Amino acid sequence: MSDGIRIAARRFGVDRPQDWQVDAVRAAVGGRDVLVVAPTGGGKSLVYQLAGIERDGWTLVVSPLLALQADQVEHLEAAGLTAARLSSAEGKRRRREVLDAVADGSLDVLLVAPEQLAGALGDELAQHPPGLVCVDEAHCVSEWGHDFRPDYLRLGALVRRLGGDAPVIAMTATAAPPVRASVVERLGLDDPLVVSTDLQRPNLRYAVEQVPDRDRQLAAVLARVDAEPAGSAVLVYARTRRSTEEVAAALRDAGRDAEHFHAGLGTRARADVQRRFMAGELDVLVATSAFGMGVDKADVRLVVHVEAPPSLDDYVQETGRGGRDGDEAGVLLVHRPEDLSLGRFFAAGVPRRGSVEKVLAALRDGADPADPAAVAEATGLGRQAAQRVLNLVDLLDPEEERTVAAVREKAEARQRLERSRVDLVREYADTQRCRSAYLLGYLGEQVDRCGTCDNCEAGVAAEEHADDSLGAASLEHPTFGHGTVVETEDDRVTVLFEEAGYKTLARDVVEDRDMVAEA
Repeated sequence: MSDGIRIAARRFGVDRPQDWQVDAVRAAVGGRDVLVVAPTGGGKSLVYQLAGIERDGWTLVVSPLLALQADQVEHLEAAGLTAARLSSAEGKRRRREVLDAVADGSLDVLLVAPEQLAGALGDELAQHPPGLVCVDEAHCVSEWGHDFRPDYLRLGALVRRLGGDAPVIAMTATAAPPVRASVVERLGLDDPLVVSTDLQRPNLRYAVEQVPDRDRQLAAVLARVDAEPAGSAVLVYARTRRSTEEVAAALRDAGRDAEHFHAGLGTRARADVQRRFMAGELDVLVATSAFGMGVDKADVRLVVHVEAPPSLDDYVQETGRGGRDGDEAGVLLVHRPEDLSLGRFFAAGVPRRGSVEKVLAALRDGADPADPAAVAEATGLGRQAAQRVLNLVDLLDPEEERTVAAVREKAEARQRLERSRVDLVREYADTQRCRSAYLLGYLGEQVDRCGTCDNCEAGVAAEEHADDSLGAASLEHPTFGHGTVVETEDDRVTVLFEEAGYKTLARDVVEDRDMVAEA
């Protein structure tokens, strides 16, 4: 380890960076692109922070959430760096101050949301190209990513538009092998160093409780939260705003200090609830997925999902909020089969034929696909409807003709993918395998039994045999088409198909029928 990296790490309270962090930093400092896959709270941010100090010039960080950006700015400034964010929340004067700081070299780190780069800001930053670019939550770039975000789609082109020769560090906590490959392709990473750390969290104790109805569901949540000592930080995830309010009220009636959090609350109310929870003034927070990404509270002792999450990726992300201090934390999914229909309901629909026709006509007439507002005005559609069709057009293969049928077929494939994610949540809830091994297998890691989940403790989880002979293999299925193996077990494999989403196949059928494609 170079003395420079070690000294820089001390500015962030780290005496000795881990070997994978040093490898990633050295690669980026040397000008090589890097993809970092590490668990929530695993130290991904330290990579760009150290590389930015070691490289000449300023660092651009693309991050999806304003709250996360604000936390990062505070953390960077505490380490003695100059940092700022530019978002819709900053006024013209503040924007000018930040851009002047970029121009005169007095700013070390600038954080922006991806959509900010698409406008005039990107043009101004291109006049003073960064020395390093970091893309946080990089799985959002991939159409296979669980948290696919349209604003990330054009990020590769937007970064290249900045000019210069800055290496790119892409970071994510959850990315199965197909997602990693998609991130590399969409961001245009050039021969990146891929750093994938051990995603296993041995201090998390996974469990599932099956319930038949809503009353039992609420009772199970109340009983599990009640088992935690008073003052323990508890995070409860629910799928809908109404559910967060209902569960929080039930917890208060049971004597717990609980509040709800969702996107429907006012900005001040959300900020106040989050502040109280982070400061330890509030024991239990019941939230939708609007609370989570970028939240860094070390002492959460219990994470409960009162309803099934939309995907295993979301589940890994959200349960990763527990036990970030390294101490033991409980993780519980209260599973009611009926809740899976909610996930299927939330799966994206298919746009109307007329809407697609209008957008394609506007594009043929010269409308800028990077300007949804202009396309919406030209078509008479709402901005959200126009943006959705533009996103689907952008997902088409470059050689593929832009037709109404092609766009709607892409939407149908997207819908199948999202619904297949819901089916995997059901498999996880019903499995008798080690739950930790099941989740990590889905993310491409073959591990031994954890010994602490409910299935391991009940003695129903069999030994895990790490046979990765089909790991990341390409398959050609006579019905589902082309796919990539994301998980292998003794008797079956889980495959992500480009058109059909996730499917579980009998392993002997895959091998006997010679479905493995030539490399």
